[in-house]
Amino acid sequence: MSARLRPVLLFGAVALLYLATAYVYGWNLTLAIVNMGLIGAIMALGVNMQWGYAGLFNIGIMGFVALGGLAAVLVSIPPVPEAWAAGGMGILLGLLIGAATIAGAVLMWKKLPPGKLRGLVIVAFLIVGFWLYGRIFSPAVSAVEAVNPAGTGFLGGMGLPVLFAWPAGGLLAAGAAWIIGKTALGLRSDYLAIATLGISEIIIAILKNEDWLNRGVKNVIGIPRPWPVPYEVELQQDQGFLAWAADWGASAATASSIIVKLSYAGLFLAVLLLLITLVELSWRSPWGRMMRAIRDNEVSAAAMGKDVTRRHLQIFVLGSAVVGVAGAMMTTLDGQLTPGSYQPLRFTFLIWVMVIVGGSGNNWGSLLGGMLIWWLWIMVEPMGIWLMQMITAGMADGYWLKKHLIDSAAHMRMLTMGIILLLVLRFSPRGLLPEK
Repeated sequence: MSARLRPVLLFGAVALLYLATAYVYGWNLTLAIVNMGLIGAIMALGVNMQWGYAGLFNIGIMGFVALGGLAAVLVSIPPVPEAWAAGGMGILLGLLIGAATIAGAVLMWKKLPPGKLRGLVIVAFLIVGFWLYGRIFSPAVSAVEAVNPAGTGFLGGMGLPVLFAWPAGGLLAAGAAWIIGKTALGLRSDYLAIATLGISEIIIAILKNEDWLNRGVKNVIGIPRPWPVPYEVELQQDQGFLAWAADWGASAATASSIIVKLSYAGLFLAVLLLLITLVELSWRSPWGRMMRAIRDNEVSAAAMGKDVTRRHLQIFVLGSAVVGVAGAMMTTLDGQLTPGSYQPLRFTFLIWVMVIVGGSGNNWGSLLGGMLIWWLWIMVEPMGIWLMQMITAGMADGYWLKKHLIDSAAHMRMLTMGIILLLVLRFSPRGLLPEK
């Protein structure tokens, strides 16, 4: 198969899968899969930048996705005046004291002469600083979380349009990636993977337990929709829309849901095309060639005067920013922030499967892998139930083997992902769309 024909056939095959899904299950479900597939493709694009461009093994994807979701809350949710009056300024002052304590300790380490005195001074400074931090921060947090905990119990956000949250999610993830990169990018690849996983778990733990920030596991609901996505209720009250839906033979509920999902799909597709255009331009630039040279042989690149660690930090921050944007988009699509749903299986393993199956080092491969793997992740379970029902059709109802096989169909997702990954690694180890 020629290099030009292969992408066309593969993307065409994925499109046929979605069309078949629409024919069997309807456009409502199909568009829901499309939207999550587009978000997954953006996440895979960010991970591909880190792995395909620089060979950085990041398995802390879940943390950056969660930071993007946090940005959606901090930007779009209106502030809670009662919570701010109860302890908002105390929380801000406590955070400033904590940051100043850490920054002061780092500065002392750099400026003071080495020796026991330096260590004693830094320890004493940290003890005093964090004691003061606790005295101010903890009472303020308790006061904020006591303000109507069933409905609010947190400070809220800035009340801005939710579209601003998408770049804000990228900036928040980029800032966290810079801090992580400054401490972990000097590690060997396997230790870098462990470090990123551990730090992402810390981020998730903070989101689950700091109620003043985002209500913790009580979740934040009611995140507004971006322009121009309408609400179903508004459409169902529009007489012109009702007449249009009747002309198409669709109910108002079904037609309004499809319009909303189409609006989201248009926004997500625009963001994906913008990102993939920028990434492709950078990939073909002298900067992209330099990154590939560093990836392929760090020693030779360093001998040519390239600052390998600095470039690794750069690409780590950029890739994490893309993942953060996708995290903010996903929270916007859900309309709520649920920290308990950020599971490594969904946001680390699945994204890596998208990158590997699509083809690491190929941005269009990330798009293909995102759309294909997310379709499989959703559709394999009902297909597995249908398959088990066909296999056990001749067995008597209540027979233990029939019950066992039908109940096991829920695990078809994991089995299918493993089989696909093994087949691709065996027969196309560079992915369906290999890097040229």
